[in-house]
Amino acid sequence: MVKIAPSILSADFSKLGEEVIKLHDAGADFIHIDVMDGEFVPNISFGMPVIKAIRNKTDKVFDVHLMINNPQRYIDDFIEAGADIITLHYESEKHLDRAIQYIKSKGVKAAVALNPATPTVVLKNIIGSLDMVLIMSVNPGFGGQSFIPYSLDKIREVKQMAIEANNEDILIQVDGGIDSNNVKDVVEAGANVIVAGSAVFKNGNIEENIKALRG
Repeated sequence: MVKIAPSILSADFSKLGEEVIKLHDAGADFIHIDVMDGEFVPNISFGMPVIKAIRNKTDKVFDVHLMINNPQRYIDDFIEAGADIITLHYESEKHLDRAIQYIKSKGVKAAVALNPATPTVVLKNIIGSLDMVLIMSVNPGFGGQSFIPYSLDKIREVKQMAIEANNEDILIQVDGGIDSNNVKDVVEAGANVIVAGSAVFKNGNIEENIKALRG
């Protein structure tokens, strides 16, 4: 079954702990945490203190997406804060292989994210080591954007690369512009983890919205 990873970037920050509890109770599989530094992406979100503060609100997987420059500097800090999966951007980490191996050596799952214009071929030599690939289906930095259609081709390509690398159990996560109208196409292309912010939190009907995304 497809996993749903609500992005807390769309939550009410004034009561973030309560929002995480609501996601837990509504059946979310992962809690997707977008960390932004205002340099790699044109927005600033939250960091380790916020993650630590909400860690005791749920035992769901903390899926930490680092949209920051030189993320390797902070891997230990995010693990200590409670990350279960750490996603690094191909575009922001110069020593990606080393960073992936380091994350895995700490008993945490390692993932790599690709921006829309980055081709999937860059994963060829590392996909066998990855626990997850994140396909960005919008340009990262802000919520509420429209899904980029060519992302579907990238999902199919990653799925085929993973099969060829004998890593068929890899998680293929897609983030950006996904709602109940297009989630079926995304899953049919090969995605098995869906990140959604606006589509989960809209109208305050979190449980219903998660069910709609699952199909």
